[in-house]
Amino acid sequence: MAEVGIASELIKVVTLLGAAVIAVPLFRKIGLGSVLGYLAGGLIIGPFGLGIFTDPDTIIHVAELGVVMFLFIIGLEMNPAHLWGLRRQIFGLGSLQVLGATVLMTAVLMLFGVSWQVAFVGAAGFVLTSTAIVMQSLGENNALSTPRGQSMVSILLFEDLLIVPLLAFVTFLSPVADTHDAPAWQSIAIALGSLAALVFVGHVLINPLFKKLANTGVREIMTAAALLVVLGSALLMELGGLSMAMGAFVAGVLLSESSFRHQLEADIEPFRGLLLGLFFLGVGMSLDLSIVAQNWLLIGLGVVALMATKGIWIYIVARLTKSDHATATHRAVMMAQGGEFAFVLFSAASAQSVIDANTHANLTAVVVLSMILTPLFLTLHDKFAKHNQTTSPTRDSDTIDEENPIIILGHGRYGQVINGMMTACGYHTTLIDSDADHVDGLSSLGVKTYYGDATRFDLLETSGVAKAKLVVIAINHPDETLSIVKHLHGDYPDLPIVARAYDRIHAYQLHKAGATAVIRETFDSAVRSARTGLEILGMDSDTAERIAHLYHHRDRDGVAAAAQTYDPSIARYKNTHMISMLNEHRAETKAMIERILQGETVEWQPKIGTYLKRDDG
Repeated sequence: MAEVGIASELIKVVTLLGAAVIAVPLFRKIGLGSVLGYLAGGLIIGPFGLGIFTDPDTIIHVAELGVVMFLFIIGLEMNPAHLWGLRRQIFGLGSLQVLGATVLMTAVLMLFGVSWQVAFVGAAGFVLTSTAIVMQSLGENNALSTPRGQSMVSILLFEDLLIVPLLAFVTFLSPVADTHDAPAWQSIAIALGSLAALVFVGHVLINPLFKKLANTGVREIMTAAALLVVLGSALLMELGGLSMAMGAFVAGVLLSESSFRHQLEADIEPFRGLLLGLFFLGVGMSLDLSIVAQNWLLIGLGVVALMATKGIWIYIVARLTKSDHATATHRAVMMAQGGEFAFVLFSAASAQSVIDANTHANLTAVVVLSMILTPLFLTLHDKFAKHNQTTSPTRDSDTIDEENPIIILGHGRYGQVINGMMTACGYHTTLIDSDADHVDGLSSLGVKTYYGDATRFDLLETSGVAKAKLVVIAINHPDETLSIVKHLHGDYPDLPIVARAYDRIHAYQLHKAGATAVIRETFDSAVRSARTGLEILGMDSDTAERIAHLYHHRDRDGVAAAAQTYDPSIARYKNTHMISMLNEHRAETKAMIERILQGETVEWQPKIGTYLKRDDG
């Protein structure tokens, strides 16, 4: 009998693997993607297909560990400084998208004739996007570290933070009093305590543990330790009332700067891929075709109404936050579905008698259908976008996969000289330029240059600007340079910034915006031209060099000082205070040069000292 039981379970395992092996390559071959292949395979072998599996919920619950492991790997790619750089996207963009979509979808569901409590539960479940679908799609397209990918990851992180308050609010909506439930403040305190405990363990214990295990030389022990860290973190967060995915993500972030990071990623990746595929198979199995058949009109309208409402709001939020049309459309299509957490929320609401069994079944079917339709919509969107690109091609920013101490924005005739000197001195640089042809040309010569718009501040954050020791802005657009300086100085006031200035007025503006050093693009060459002219006229080269050196530093000092009195509301030649200061400074410079011509030794100290002092000119 035992052998029969084992054989029966083995048949199920073989069936699961067979469904994945057959469906996924087939669907990828016809251009519909692997996620849709998993969903279709699950539907076929599930209780409403061939009936080989009758309990998809158990499979989904186990396979959610695939999502957990995916979030751990994402965390490994985000060190704490990088995550801090995304704080505005997580809490700003995330809250705007989630809260607005919840209000709109609650209103839409109330049009179906349900109470506001039921409508809120349905909207709250649907607003939390499927982490599995978004992460899998971004991963397949190597888009996780792109600006558009980072924005979606930030929103997903914010959604994970909402799990505790949403479950607490469902309890509040319950018409049945339950004296066994802890008060909301206690649940929140437990959740925060669990998070603090995880951060403490991550900082104090995990790295020493891996060092000791590495010394044993037993590879499988390292794999076991990696699984222990991921699953233990997930369990701790689950016990604290937060999501398992959040726990794994935090653990990944804490280990992102560990020397064992790459080995951890390699150990977890095979488990992540298999379990994530199993999750999609489970979702496909859970689609109750009998419920859909009985309420096909209501469920169909619900899917269309909720996906359309959520998608339109996501598009609006993306455009309000300065994303272009292509990025906003892609995000709307990618995140318009409901997610796996909806199943948890609906079950809690049903247990608390906030929704009845029929509503629970209908809402679950709506979410499952939205998850099944999303990969199909993404495929159609990608094909439509590619068709449009034949007439108006666009290019996404490159994925920046390195963090160097020096970031150079603009790698044209000006930036190339800077980069040449920096690299010759042994420094490692990250180069970003907005000319696609120029970037491709440099890359073909072996000069690694990333394509991207430096005014897109999410791109700067992904380039590792939070950890950079120096940013050089060498682009030839004055307004863009000024905008970048203002942003960088505002977010990273201690970050040294060397900025290329178009002219004297632009230099004043950059100084006031917070640039550490301002270099006028033609000033140095003009001084060299004057020195050469003096030598041609008969001046000895040593005297010409001393005069050029003095004039160079004195003029830069004068610009730095005049910047303090610069007022853009006063016309260039009407600021009498600034003109008087400049005239006095020039008169002093002239007197010093006359003394050099008379053979005297002029003792003076440049105010700017070095290029990395604040008052550089």
